Amino acid sequence: MTTSDGGPGRIEFIKRSDIPEAAKVIRQSFMTVAEEFGYTKEKSPLFTGFLISEERLFRQFDEEKRPMLCYKIGEKIAGYYSLARPKDGVCEINNLAVLPEFRHRGIGGALVADALERIKAAGCRAAFVDIVDENERLKRWYEGLGFRYEKTVRLDGYEFLNGYMIKEL
Repeated sequence: MTTSDGGPGRIEFIKRSDIPEAAKVIRQSFMTVAEEFGYTKEKSPLFTGFLISEERLFRQFDEEKRPMLCYKIGEKIAGYYSLARPKDGVCEINNLAVLPEFRHRGIGGALVADALERIKAAGCRAAFVDIVDENERLKRWYEGLGFRYEKTVRLDGYEFLNGYMIKEL
């Protein structure tokens, strides 16, 4: 697989030893959203950029046995996602992240395509993502990948609304 700028890359399963780097990738990626919209740890303690930790990922890896995948360029993790357990035939693409310096190269789209293939192979009927509702750019990006906006929810621990988008498979 190559990125849209011709660079080499590959999607592979996260190894336990990759988790510290994966946690950094998620934090760095999500913090650009916090900075853009002015979110703070005090008002949004459950926002992924503030909440994600190596311990949390180790728990998801060891206890939940959550599929975790990354996009590597050389040996560097440039992107990440995990799949949460299906509920009612719907699977969540969780913590999709691409480092800022690797954005706009097709990595995010490649990760979503990979996730959708895995979700469909697992027998799920749909995939969903949870995004910051006011992030119109991200909403349009997911719409371009075939997701539709389903609902908006206010959750405790966030100073913003969460938007749920779904794609039928």
